[in-house]
Amino acid sequence: MEGNQKATSSSLVGGLTTTYNNPMLRQSIQHLRPSTVRQASLKSLYASYTTSLRPTEKPVAPEVQQAANRSTTWSATQRPKSQALVGPRFEQIDLDTQPNPMAAIELIAEEPIRFVNKRIAHCDGGGGPLGHPKIYINLDKPGPHPCSYCGIRFQKPEGHHH
Repeated sequence: MEGNQKATSSSLVGGLTTTYNNPMLRQSIQHLRPSTVRQASLKSLYASYTTSLRPTEKPVAPEVQQAANRSTTWSATQRPKSQALVGPRFEQIDLDTQPNPMAAIELIAEEPIRFVNKRIAHCDGGGGPLGHPKIYINLDKPGPHPCSYCGIRFQKPEGHHH
């Protein structure tokens, strides 16, 4: 070393200033190119942040009912719930905590048929803001006739001519 010069060096590598007290290290750092430093630091970064994939306990497509009171679909083009709720959007959703309302198709089937003594019945879905537009249903043919909006069934009693 020359005269009273200290054996410390300051180096700017990757935007950070680091002080080194070893003269041999100081000379080797001065010969490094920035691209070499970048590649070496990326390799060490990748090596230290590796993850291992572990299989999950959760099934990929859980078996769930369509609704609390129905186990199958109610339309030919409808996918079962176990096929519809797949993909990244539903991976972390616990379906046991999600609402599972009862199927309206089963609830309306439990509604009794309303017998009307006229040839034409009308349905407004209960009226008010929760109803639907008023429609008229022709009861000339035998059997129950459902409302096309809400599914409530109307029927003319057997043997009633007018």
